Amino acid sequence: MNTFEHNIKSIWGKKGSSWLNSLPRLSADCAKQWGLSELIPIKNLSHNYILSGYQGSVPIILKIGLDIRQIDREANALKFYNGKGCSKLLNHDSAQGALLIERAVPGKSLKSLFPTDDKKATHYAINVIKQLHTVPHPSFKNFPHIGDWLAALNKDFILPDSYLSKAGILSDKLIKTSSSNTLLHGDLHHDNILIDKAKGCLAIDPKGVIGEREYECGAFIRNPLPEILHHRYAKEIIKERIEIFAVNLGFCRQRIIEWSFVQAVLAACQMIEDNLDPNQMIEIVSIIYSFY
Repeated sequence: MNTFEHNIKSIWGKKGSSWLNSLPRLSADCAKQWGLSELIPIKNLSHNYILSGYQGSVPIILKIGLDIRQIDREANALKFYNGKGCSKLLNHDSAQGALLIERAVPGKSLKSLFPTDDKKATHYAINVIKQLHTVPHPSFKNFPHIGDWLAALNKDFILPDSYLSKAGILSDKLIKTSSSNTLLHGDLHHDNILIDKAKGCLAIDPKGVIGEREYECGAFIRNPLPEILHHRYAKEIIKERIEIFAVNLGFCRQRIIEWSFVQAVLAACQMIEDNLDPNQMIEIVSIIYSFY
């Protein structure tokens, strides 16, 4: 069983198995509906079925997901960004859980720059964040608030060194003292930023969540996993990223650290909830916590 199948079956059980079996039909239906050709599944699928191909001569991505609410939320975020710092939405079929999105060309992710060009990758991420965060403020009613996500920290997960209670207390403080909110990508790690020859870099897979700007840095800071943990200077790399983000985005350094810690704890909790191994994420938690 590959990672994609394992993830779907671990999270969704029998419903996931049934959905996996339906993917040939779903992708064929979308191809017919939108006039797509040369559809090929991408490598390293994780939680959604993603294929590259063409609509006429236009390079596209077809994304099919089992979590319809998340697919719909991503569609709303893509519509809102409208191609600014993010791949553009071309079409959306909620019933099929399908998105048709412009494809970055050549489309290599920033993970390809780790570890040799980590500073360059971090500056690429900064440019994307600047574009995403200059889009006018959305209506709150269409997107969740990060506080909704962080409610998971109130559950009884078993994590070492009281990390769960520390993250819960810290998240409450951060939300109460947030200076301003914007629409965040919400999961802006290396594999979600692709190099495009025409536009520079484009974000993909936006979660679409309202929150403080400093929150946006957390996913990039702790990735790519597990590669960053295999690097002998993992701690130094993470610390340098925090500094680069703070200086170049004008963000509060301490709040970047605090949000990164809270996010990593939240990610570990979500992995436990999805029957996945959280140990690598817990290692990241301990590194970020050491910066306090």
